[in-house]
Amino acid sequence: MENLVKFVQDEFVTKKEFPHFQAGDTITVYYEIREGEKTRTQFFRGVVIQRRGSGSSETFTIRKMSGTIGVERIFPVNLPAIQKIEVNKQGKVRRARIFYFRGLTGKKAKIKERRR
Repeated sequence: MENLVKFVQDEFVTKKEFPHFQAGDTITVYYEIREGEKTRTQFFRGVVIQRRGSGSSETFTIRKMSGTIGVERIFPVNLPAIQKIEVNKQGKVRRARIFYFRGLTGKKAKIKERRR
């Protein structure tokens, strides 16, 4: 049964090509918002906290600071509203899921940039 689900996901779900990113990277996601009949593009820039899942059910979580309040948003990778993803900085972290990042403030909340 799992093979059948995987086959259907691979064959019929359209996949977009996005740049490689992982936890610790700072990315900007441009996505489309519908308001009535109008559509507009909005962006969400923040640090990737985690990537989870695989195939068409893969998601990634982004955290940004809005003033003094932390805002997190979960995006499915195959969301049709996503127009593009830009990788702004590649962060150097030692974990795949950096939930400890939520508790850090000030200089401790800085992530070192990985050299290319």
